[in-house]
Amino acid sequence: MRFGAAVLRGYEDPFAIEEVMLDAGPADGEILVRIAGCGLCRTDLAVRRSAGRSPLPAVLGHEGSGVVVETGGPDTGLGPGDHVVLSFDSCGRCRSCLGGAPAYCDRFAALNLFGGRTENAARFTDGAGKALAPRWFGQSSFAEYAMVPARNAVPVDASLPLELLGPLGCGFLTGAGAVLHSFGVGPGDTVAVFGAGAVGLAAVMAATAAGAFVVAVDRHPERLALAERFHAVPLDAATAGLPGRIQRLTGGGAQYALDTTASARLINDALRSLRPTGHLGLVARLRTALPLEPGTLDRGRKISHICEGDAVPALLIPRLTGLWQAGRFPFDQLIRTYPLADVNEAERDCDAGRVVKPVLIP
Repeated sequence: MRFGAAVLRGYEDPFAIEEVMLDAGPADGEILVRIAGCGLCRTDLAVRRSAGRSPLPAVLGHEGSGVVVETGGPDTGLGPGDHVVLSFDSCGRCRSCLGGAPAYCDRFAALNLFGGRTENAARFTDGAGKALAPRWFGQSSFAEYAMVPARNAVPVDASLPLELLGPLGCGFLTGAGAVLHSFGVGPGDTVAVFGAGAVGLAAVMAATAAGAFVVAVDRHPERLALAERFHAVPLDAATAGLPGRIQRLTGGGAQYALDTTASARLINDALRSLRPTGHLGLVARLRTALPLEPGTLDRGRKISHICEGDAVPALLIPRLTGLWQAGRFPFDQLIRTYPLADVNEAERDCDAGRVVKPVLIP
């Protein structure tokens, strides 16, 4: 089948809207999905910084949502017409997957980032019949259609705004999962979130929904205004004595801090903002050495990296849509939609901080 997609041919090239082709229907365990919307995530854009590692040309996009068109085999648990949110790929067989931690799958990098593919996956080609890289994050959903493993697809209520749900499969999942799963935040807890982008604001909303007191740190006034709308105390990242200010606001230090910035300065500020036994989670990939200042890990404090919010998507995504329906996780307020043809404009707006979460509509 032939359909339109945004193809990235070079690490410094703009996306190009092209006709692409899948040479076969769904294999056993796969589904064909008509994409209703796909979030543009900074992980998609990070391909440009990892030149040579993620293979090109490729169709990116890994926050897709859509309608099942066709299924392969009888055991997918899904059928034509089902509404689904697509999430990251995993093997389903390794020790981590079997232990309920698919984000730490032994094959996570190969399947999601570096061109791994299953033996029976359909061949993905451009309009001239030349091969494109295997599907990105099991999806390649900057397109009108995507062929995905059924285990990556989470069914959702057909009454939900399907075109807006894709970011629940990665960015919003990561922020909310860090708070609800990695930290296990509950009523009366204190949380400091460093970086009020899509992941950070999802963490703010989830922490507020859990009954926590939340402080949000960022350098963009408009992002801080959003955090305040979601009931966080906003603090400019340049505030003098920032850790002391957070400690005073939280009555002796935050129990949990989440850093989405990968800034060494802010990571050290986050550690100094913690109370004894506090936990700092990092979700952004570090690209430089991280020198920790003396004393930051004293008194039982700890630091860990969190991938995909430590989430099992099939469990967390329905929880988040339920919170949205109850008015307690208003992720739609972070979204601006763009036609898929305007993917380069969406990328520029994302890079410039003019939009929190772009969603592309085929």
